[in-house]
Amino acid sequence: MVAPNPLGCDGHDIRLTGTIPFSDRLERNLMLLPAFFLLLAYLVASLPTGLMLGAIIADTDPREAGSHNIGATNVYRLLGRRLGLLTFAGDVLKGAVPVALAPTVLDVPWFSGAVAIAAFSGHCWSAFLDFRGGKGVATAAGVLLVLVPMVLVACLTVWAVLVKLTRKSSLGSLAAAVLMPTLVHLLRPEMLWASAVLTVGVIWRHRSNITRLLSGTERQTRQP
Repeated sequence: MVAPNPLGCDGHDIRLTGTIPFSDRLERNLMLLPAFFLLLAYLVASLPTGLMLGAIIADTDPREAGSHNIGATNVYRLLGRRLGLLTFAGDVLKGAVPVALAPTVLDVPWFSGAVAIAAFSGHCWSAFLDFRGGKGVATAAGVLLVLVPMVLVACLTVWAVLVKLTRKSSLGSLAAAVLMPTLVHLLRPEMLWASAVLTVGVIWRHRSNITRLLSGTERQTRQP
């Protein structure tokens, strides 16, 4: 039987110190950093941009009118272009900033994808709103802005054309979400799995919109 090595990885004798060497503790803490960052990305993205802007600037809760959603489209309908665009920008940043910082924590593609999903989940299932939230379109756009910007351009084009023709933001969002994995596979295949998860999430969050689209009762986005 081989006797256990009393020396730590840095050569210190743990029998004499009675503690784990500093280098060992540091290594273990660094191993926990990616998990901490994933949690942080989720919590930051859980901050409800539309709800906060509506309360602070307009003294209005977007959950109480329109589609009862905190996302940019409902804020735009209820409170106008300025707050709608501010909500959209905030939700985009919730996806873009964590994904942009992810390589500084762990520079491997799967971690960036995991951070993207954590941020998307925080926006859609906010820890501060009883795990309810937005529909994820703007946050997914923020993810694409960092990971595959050309795909974002294509998806925004599809969205804009359909909204112009139909005045239904949900239809444009769903079409762009369905298109996203195919384009990601062509330009950055290692991110296909993450984009597929985002697509499923966007479709899931638009269940009620799909029902209304099929029945012809979906709300239209008002003209500026």
